[in-house]
Amino acid sequence: MLYSIATVCLSGTLRDKIAAIAGAGFHGIEIFENDLILHDGSVRDARAMIEDHGLKIVTYQPFRDFEGMPEPYRARTFDRAEAKFDLMGELGCDLLMCCSNVSPMALGGITRAADDFAELGMRAARRGMRVAYEALGWGRHVFDYRDSWEIVRRADHASVGLTLDTFHIFSRGTDLGAIPQIPGDRIFLVQVADAPNLSMDHLSWSRHYRCFPGQGELPLRAFMNGLAATGYDGPLSLEIFNDQFRSGSVTSTARDGYRSLVYLGSRAEDVTHSELPPAAAPQEVAFLEFAVNDAEAADLATVLEAVGFAHAGRHPAKAVDLYAQGTIRLVFNREPGSAADQYHAVHGPSVCAVGLTVADAAQVARRSDLLEYPTEQSGTHGMRAVLNSGGSLLYLADHAAMPNVWAREFTAVDIPDKALLRRVDHVAYTMSDEEMLSAVLLYRAVFGMESTTPTVIADQGGLVKSQVMQSADQSVCIALNSSAAQGTVSNRVLAEYAGTGIHHIAFDAPDIFAVAEALAAANIPTMPVPVNYYPDLAARFALPAETLARMQKHGILYDEDAHGRFFQLYTTSFHHRFAFEFVQRQGYRGFGAPNAPVRTAMQRLELG
Repeated sequence: MLYSIATVCLSGTLRDKIAAIAGAGFHGIEIFENDLILHDGSVRDARAMIEDHGLKIVTYQPFRDFEGMPEPYRARTFDRAEAKFDLMGELGCDLLMCCSNVSPMALGGITRAADDFAELGMRAARRGMRVAYEALGWGRHVFDYRDSWEIVRRADHASVGLTLDTFHIFSRGTDLGAIPQIPGDRIFLVQVADAPNLSMDHLSWSRHYRCFPGQGELPLRAFMNGLAATGYDGPLSLEIFNDQFRSGSVTSTARDGYRSLVYLGSRAEDVTHSELPPAAAPQEVAFLEFAVNDAEAADLATVLEAVGFAHAGRHPAKAVDLYAQGTIRLVFNREPGSAADQYHAVHGPSVCAVGLTVADAAQVARRSDLLEYPTEQSGTHGMRAVLNSGGSLLYLADHAAMPNVWAREFTAVDIPDKALLRRVDHVAYTMSDEEMLSAVLLYRAVFGMESTTPTVIADQGGLVKSQVMQSADQSVCIALNSSAAQGTVSNRVLAEYAGTGIHHIAFDAPDIFAVAEALAAANIPTMPVPVNYYPDLAARFALPAETLARMQKHGILYDEDAHGRFFQLYTTSFHHRFAFEFVQRQGYRGFGAPNAPVRTAMQRLELG
């Protein structure tokens, strides 16, 4: 299948877009009318530029407000079409994409529209061209692909076919059942787009919130299964209207677009040709690696030892130490000249790498390579790593090999049997608004993780978007946070961090009060909670007075959902980079989103 992308998806000039599209690996391109109109060269120059980059022009689009027009406007539409055919001949393109009519003057009627397309097909055929008809979600009379297919069917001309667009289909909640009955050779173009589930008018939703497959919430796999049943073997093309994409890096956006199509093409149930190995979600957080200097390592050890971590090993030749309790492994890397040292030079004390336990590291690495996500291999411990947002690493920790890795890399020290903490519950990244969708795609495409419904957090300085990527059993959860508002804590931390990084690390605790008392005993400060929080909590939940008093004493936050109860406790931020969070779950499945404004208010005071 030929992978294509519409120029409207990207920022920049037509020259910028063509170079980025070719560089990303696409073989096809949709030329959006405005990009050609605004091009600083002739049509022939544009054609030569496209051909020099080895790209095929899949379609020229859009041709608007054609079918169902009364005279004298009807005659004028055919004049416009002939002018488009002239241009397309010069451009070297044989397919014109026609959108369903939105003009208030348009007349309804399937037969009337079919007659118009029958004539347009004859005119196109004389020029060696074709027309693909698309039902816009906001079309005046035609907004359902089943109606556009009926018009194409009745037009009964070999040069008139159908465009299927996932956004227009899903935005109106149209049933997919009719797609397998459409002959594949009557479908001339398939455009795919994902999107978040939003309740808003179709046009605004379309113009601002479409995204690449794997970045939204639309059931694209079901669409691909239906499409496969038709026998369609034409272009699979991206047509995305997105504010971030049209103002962000043209190179990065094009690269993500290509990855999204490779990912989508592997999702149909009957796919046998895909080279991608099956996705396998990570099983647990194997370790976290901290980039620190000697003084920071000592400070960090003081905090962690207070909550039960023990020094569990030292590398025999490098300034690298292991701290552990239960199944949690934390690596302190102080080695001069190491990747951690380089990361520290940019970001200061920080989490420079996360190890994710996977069943088959080689399989995940191959999947990452085929999706063109950069990977590297350590020359010491041998683990492959995927380059993450902000330059940190996601190590692929092979489940079977990890015991040998720990034994080989560190001198063994006994780990205390009693642990205050059980595992890493989740980690939370703060990133730029532009990076958010790219990060979602990475975790979905490489690791097969799914996302929770995005939420919006009301920070005192603006709104923060939050989305959690997680394995099916929630054994690995990664929260992604971003904001377009410069005054949010999210963006202030981003500035402190000099880029994307882990903002807080949450550990699962069987007894949150035991953790709180341990921190207090070691004089480790926790985030103060606004005085008005606990009276409000008492009004909302039936908490025993004694429990509420203990929570207030230690600054413990609380929430409930349909599944159970949730306790949270935060340390103050470590060097303004990250904080530790301790959570106790009693059936609760969320991440304490109602308490997020409290957390950001507390962190705002810390930042000053």
